[in-house]
Amino acid sequence: MSVGILILRLVVGLTLASHGAQKLFGWFGGYGLTGTGGFLEQLGFVPGRRAALFAGLAETGAGLLLALGLATPLAAAVALSVMVVAGVSAHASKGFFAHNGGYEYTLILGIAALSFAFTGPGPLSVDAVLGVQDAGAGWGLAALVVGLVGAGVQLAQRQVRGETVSRD
Repeated sequence: MSVGILILRLVVGLTLASHGAQKLFGWFGGYGLTGTGGFLEQLGFVPGRRAALFAGLAETGAGLLLALGLATPLAAAVALSVMVVAGVSAHASKGFFAHNGGYEYTLILGIAALSFAFTGPGPLSVDAVLGVQDAGAGWGLAALVVGLVGAGVQLAQRQVRGETVSRD
């Protein structure tokens, strides 16, 4: 069981971190801060470059923390938050399935990350080495609430007019 949790943590965490690196550095075929910032401005996140920086830092940081199994409830909350924002702002209008640009992918990454707050990172983690046992229903619910509040704050700051997005 511990190897299974490690594998899942590594895949989810490193996937999130690589998406963050796309935004921050343009690695792995990404667009970097400028390109991602332009896209985020189209979604209503102004200024876009700052939004790209924070999204990239959130994804990279949360992803690396999850992969390491360090500060797991915090990492889960941040990962959930950034995936909710991406799902709502960029994917929800396109339906569920990822092949249509839908929110399927962001949902899976966000919920997988959140699950670690409930289960813990497992014995093959930095948290376990440090003797940190912050997991269970209370930690999972706290990560859920923090993640949703964080997403709500970001989404509330979008500059959207009706069905069109403001570029002002």
